[in-house]
Amino acid sequence: MRSIWLLLCLGLLAVSSQVYAQEDAPEELLADLDLEDIAEFDENDEEFLSLLEEKAKNQDVERENELAQKLADVQHNILNPVVEIDPCETMHCGAGRICQLNKDKPECVCIPECPEESDARRHVCTNKNETWPSDCAVYQQRCWCDIKDAGCRDPANAHLHIDYYGACHESRVCDGEDLKDFPRRMRDWLFNVMRDLAERDELTEHYMQMELEAETNNSRRWSNAAVWKWCDLDGDTDRSVSRHELFPIRAPLVSLEHCIAPFLESCDSNKDHRITLIEWGACLELDAEDLKERCDDVQKAVPHLLG
Repeated sequence: MRSIWLLLCLGLLAVSSQVYAQEDAPEELLADLDLEDIAEFDENDEEFLSLLEEKAKNQDVERENELAQKLADVQHNILNPVVEIDPCETMHCGAGRICQLNKDKPECVCIPECPEESDARRHVCTNKNETWPSDCAVYQQRCWCDIKDAGCRDPANAHLHIDYYGACHESRVCDGEDLKDFPRRMRDWLFNVMRDLAERDELTEHYMQMELEAETNNSRRWSNAAVWKWCDLDGDTDRSVSRHELFPIRAPLVSLEHCIAPFLESCDSNKDHRITLIEWGACLELDAEDLKERCDDVQKAVPHLLG
């Protein structure tokens, strides 16, 4: 009778295993039971069936927990994707340089090769009155001379910069009267540009406040515009404007204002190739006491300097 009872139990296991045919084999269910314990049951004992039912329930719970964990993992990966960040994306190298990884560390190197330019409209004229095929070629040469690379043609080219776009041509001479009146014209031009950008909502909130202050307070009209432009030119935020950083203001005006070049040259009073805010203000004939370093990045770091 005991053997018949055991065969009957095995038949029940075989039937129940069809429900979980894709997950667990009947042998796995039996593997969880101790056959020595089965031998102790008699024909009238229901404990064996209770044990089978409990085992099945435990396995169901385990399956549900496993599926729940897998679902939680998938949701976590969707909500928190692993994003690989290129270290060069946040590396600012400046003109004439590109970022490259060296042993997984970003570093700035000189542009290895510039595209060939056949279009004469891509030519540029440098501060040495030399026509170069492109702005890339000028920046590359400057970088090579800065690091004393073999490609440097002249050590003085470490301070090479673009004077204006197009081939070099003979420019008008800025006489004494024109140069004397130029700071006033420059102040007017800076304020008008700042006002125009404000009207088009192209200034940051901080500079919008400075422009509004300049509109309502005549004593701040020229100084605020001068400070704004100086901050705008200081691309690397080192609290000085290099001659190379003057390019955005110099190149477009050379053909229109023949005094812009000598004016900007005169701003570098100590000839160190950098223009401080005080030197910039002196060039524009502004009182040094009216000039405060109110660049946008400074205001974000030190909010109390606003206003």
